[in-house]
Amino acid sequence: MRAALLVIAGLALAGFIAVSFVLLGIAGTKAKEAAQALIAGADALKAQVAAAAEEAGNVSAASSGIKAAPKADPKLGEIKWIVEVNGVIRGWNEKNAIEISVPPKLEGGKVSWVCRGYPNATMPASCGGR
Repeated sequence: MRAALLVIAGLALAGFIAVSFVLLGIAGTKAKEAAQALIAGADALKAQVAAAAEEAGNVSAASSGIKAAPKADPKLGEIKWIVEVNGVIRGWNEKNAIEISVPPKLEGGKVSWVCRGYPNATMPASCGGR
């Protein structure tokens, strides 16, 4: 009887572990999709900030009047962006607990960008991921 209970408990534990790995894999895939959506959504904002910064010759007021509408995605949840006064674009997705920061750098009259996202495991290499 005791051996049978141990076998059943062992099988239940193995099943629980297997289901946990499957669920974590699904959550990781959704977070990676959300990261791609955050990065893609920042592209239009980057173009606006770059145009303003290149025209003004600095990034200190590059975000003047640039607004970003949130995007509601039934699968990923709400995705939001904000452009700070210094032109830094920040994006986040609460449902998947991810965020990006994309600061501009003006050199030689042209704007370049460096994307950093968190957590790193969900980000593509182009945004500081692995």
